[in-house]
Amino acid sequence: MKRYVAASTMVVAILLLIPGIVAAQDVIGIPVGATPPAVTIENLNGDSVALSQWIGKKPVIVEFWATWCPICAELLPRMEAAQKKFGDRAEFLVVAVAVDERRNSVRRHLERHPMPFTFLWDANGAAVRAFQAPATSYVAVLDAKGRVVYTGVGADQEIESALEKAVGGGRGAVKGR
Repeated sequence: MKRYVAASTMVVAILLLIPGIVAAQDVIGIPVGATPPAVTIENLNGDSVALSQWIGKKPVIVEFWATWCPICAELLPRMEAAQKKFGDRAEFLVVAVAVDERRNSVRRHLERHPMPFTFLWDANGAAVRAFQAPATSYVAVLDAKGRVVYTGVGADQEIESALEKAVGGGRGAVKGR
């Protein structure tokens, strides 16, 4: 009987640990609560731009994007809806990654498909490294102090609730996908 109770207790203890182990594996990119390192990239005209001109001033959403990314296109309606709702209280930055992409192709794409965001160019991957972006369609939301409150990847992200937390100053993180 003692052996059965001990084994049952061990199984229960292991089962209780599993959610913590799984949650630890849910970290996508830069950890929630972290502040990204200072980084300078370029605008679409080739001028140097420090992300610090936005980060730490008001909430910021950063999406890593490419013209060839179908998931980014699927995410666009959520980004546009969030921009309509929070555009006066948060900055929307889209970082075009230079993987199989040229700055001119991004400009041409935006001429054909205008979007209401600030577009930047990450020619050498500095922003990708700073945010530990694992893929295009990766989003990081930062609060007004520059701390990450949300990260996610994919078309079905909780953009509005993440921005609500960043803008409203709520506590805790919104879990990404």
